[in-house]
Amino acid sequence: MLTVGWDTVRMFLHVLAATVWVGGQLTLAALVPALRGLGPDVTRAAARRFNQVAWPAFAVLVATGVWNIIAEEEKDTGAYRTTLIVKLAVVAVSGVTAFLHARARGTVALAVYGALTGMTALAALFVGVMLAG
Repeated sequence: MLTVGWDTVRMFLHVLAATVWVGGQLTLAALVPALRGLGPDVTRAAARRFNQVAWPAFAVLVATGVWNIIAEEEKDTGAYRTTLIVKLAVVAVSGVTAFLHARARGTVALAVYGALTGMTALAALFVGVMLAG
């Protein structure tokens, strides 16, 4: 069996948190149309419950992301650095739009911020895979 080191723990926590943040958004987006049929309070309750899991996951993503940057500092060269900056920007936009989505009240704002959050979360995941490769 392979040994477990801090690099394994770091990447496990980062991938687990990304699974919750990105996968949870996709799952919730798929469920919202069905939940709406049960009433507006059901959709709001599901969103509030998801936020109780999603925001701690986002915090773990940020913390393990910083840990990744420190642990992988030898890779910090031209193309890697540029890709990392793109990822940091996309992660920031994902967090800001998720925050705005959670506070939005109108259907247009909810739709726009929700779509932006989902797209930027997927983009951050994609760029993260680029960095890991």
